[in-house]
Amino acid sequence: MNLTEELSQNYTTILKEELVAAMGCTEPIAIAYAAAKAYRELGAMPDHIRITCSGNMIKNVKGVIVPNSGGQKGIEAAAVLGVVGGNADRMLEVIAGADDEARQKTRELVAAGICDVQLAENVPNLYIKAEMWTKDHEAAVTIEEHHTDITEIQKDGTTVFIAESSGQDDQNGLPKGARTKMTLRGIIEYADTVNLADVEQTLERQVRFNTAISQEGLDNPWGARVGKTLLENWTDDIKCCACARAAAGSDARMSGCPLPVIINSGSGNQGITVTMPVVTYAERLHLSKAKMYRCLLVSNLVSIYIKHYIGSLSAFCGAVSAACGAGAAITYMSGGTYEQIGGTITNTLGNVGGIVCDGAKPSCAAKIASSVHAALLAHYMSISQKEFLGGEGFVENDVEMTIKNMGYIGKIGMKETDKEILNVMIDKVDVNSCL
Repeated sequence: MNLTEELSQNYTTILKEELVAAMGCTEPIAIAYAAAKAYRELGAMPDHIRITCSGNMIKNVKGVIVPNSGGQKGIEAAAVLGVVGGNADRMLEVIAGADDEARQKTRELVAAGICDVQLAENVPNLYIKAEMWTKDHEAAVTIEEHHTDITEIQKDGTTVFIAESSGQDDQNGLPKGARTKMTLRGIIEYADTVNLADVEQTLERQVRFNTAISQEGLDNPWGARVGKTLLENWTDDIKCCACARAAAGSDARMSGCPLPVIINSGSGNQGITVTMPVVTYAERLHLSKAKMYRCLLVSNLVSIYIKHYIGSLSAFCGAVSAACGAGAAITYMSGGTYEQIGGTITNTLGNVGGIVCDGAKPSCAAKIASSVHAALLAHYMSISQKEFLGGEGFVENDVEMTIKNMGYIGKIGMKETDKEILNVMIDKVDVNSCL
């Protein structure tokens, strides 16, 4: 396959769209961003705020600390902090500049009941509508599908912005990379041939940011300390270190660490997972920066490719698709063929493809560690010509079809699972009566 200039540019565009900085868990940050945009449109401190969002948003905000909030949790805290301490121009770093005064004001306003939350039915899995009112004015901002994709802005009942469904990005009007044109062969050829000058700055920032939060998770007692536990109790070899460094970044991030991360597929946890195992192997094997960057291209793009079929939020744990990317990159790093790289993906999905997402929270770090461990097992199997075979479960002889099968299961097959996970989390079912 000879990669055309158009296809090569498409992969570069996708990387630059996906690998952006975010502060903390992206779901509460997206709510803070929507609220900050609505506040700017309103032009005055609101008397009341309403956040209407999808069940997946509720699921992913319920259990995490809003970053830079001083330990506050929940949709209300994220929205109010976006209003009193946010800067909408910074998008997924919207509350990076919040200070003690903003944090205290958020506590007071949340306690006073300024914000209420409603569940939206029959909307995309990623959906936020931030509405706010003063005595004389009202404003609303809607985000759909992706964490910063504003689809509508209203002021005093009049629509002042509506996104066009035209192959254009959000209100910035930038061209979108076409995920439907991605293939595993194309990703590998792109990694082999792209001029690194086109992507080096993006990848360097990913390594710098994600390494920093990983180290923070190892140095300090964040979350359940999964990363620290691995290093304290397992042999300090390359495999353990790869799992621990990925998990440690999530330890810090899920518990409110304000350090930014470079995300992948809309997720900081996935961004850390595609980064730290590759960086660990590259460092231990003394690879050049250029070689490490080409491996990171494989890791990032494989993760984006798999997640594209599943969707941004679902009952399928995104750590698995991200770990597939990391494992594929390590096989690529080892000189693996297309078949061996595909085998690593197949072996990973055939093992841990069923991990469910029950929201963002400290245990995500353990799911990352398990997924990376599975991807490393998959790598060592594949590089030794051992692979799960077509016809075994959802595995096909063609890795592209295995990826599509997993996407169908995650997006369609697990839809009801996703709904029931949310019902359990918000106590809408009596599980004892069902057992």
